[in-house]
Amino acid sequence: MDMILLASLGIGGGLALVAFTLLSQAQEKSVVRESLRQLDGYEVENVRDKELLNPLKERALIPVTKQLTGLGRRFTPVGYVETTRKKITLSGGGTTVDAVDKFLAVRVATVAAIPVVFFLVFFISPFEGKMAFGLFGLVGLALALGPDAILNRKIAERQLEIRKRLPDILDLLVISVEAGLGFEQALDRTIAAVPGPLTDEFGRMLGEARAGARRADALRALDERTDVPEVRSFVLALLQADTFGVSISRVLRTQADEMRIKRRQLAQEQAQKAPVKMLIPMVFCVFPALFVVVLGPAMLNIYKNF
Repeated sequence: MDMILLASLGIGGGLALVAFTLLSQAQEKSVVRESLRQLDGYEVENVRDKELLNPLKERALIPVTKQLTGLGRRFTPVGYVETTRKKITLSGGGTTVDAVDKFLAVRVATVAAIPVVFFLVFFISPFEGKMAFGLFGLVGLALALGPDAILNRKIAERQLEIRKRLPDILDLLVISVEAGLGFEQALDRTIAAVPGPLTDEFGRMLGEARAGARRADALRALDERTDVPEVRSFVLALLQADTFGVSISRVLRTQADEMRIKRRQLAQEQAQKAPVKMLIPMVFCVFPALFVVVLGPAMLNIYKNF
């Protein structure tokens, strides 16, 4: 027994020593590569060593992502990529090609995982019959529809945040403009005072206008990036004010009052929906337990008497 213990300790110690040596060498190589990356104009003759200078993300993850993106673009329906690009823009993910490629790569990976889940559920897991079919259907449906559902959820949350923030931002704009600031200066002050998705879009709109774009085009682009009815009404009011020469402070005050009323109506609408949403858990969760507590003893007494 002592010999077996000593042999186990010797084997474990040898494996630990080998692992420590390999990890030490890997750490030294990584430090050397990081130092070489910081040298300007450094050239490596060996192609393999030159490739090893690149980070692991560029050597392993990016090629796999490109392959998955290519499969996604090849097998997706016509117009799906453009729709995805618009949804990513509405969710605040930007309009870069990388964001769309990453989403398509994730979409392909989730769809490719469905056969793996089928194998795990029906051949490895202890579930059988209807339980196995139900589990596979639930997980497969989540993998097939999950990425789009998450993206749609982000869009809805961002649009709701924009609708809530718009009246407060318009109030600050009204105060700033009536205090003597111009529209762009008032927007700058509001962007600095109220962080959020709407002020980020206002900042981008200001950047486009200062880069040479017409204010009308920048405002229309703002409307397309948000797709919120209240923002569209605000943009149209500003465009009409620029066209007909109406005072910008009067337009902003009118829009601020209107948006405040719409926000109050939105809150009232949500309050009206609350009883209907509470009805389902009450019927299926609260009422059965209440009936058992209230009617259970009476039913037992009736059963015993008859």
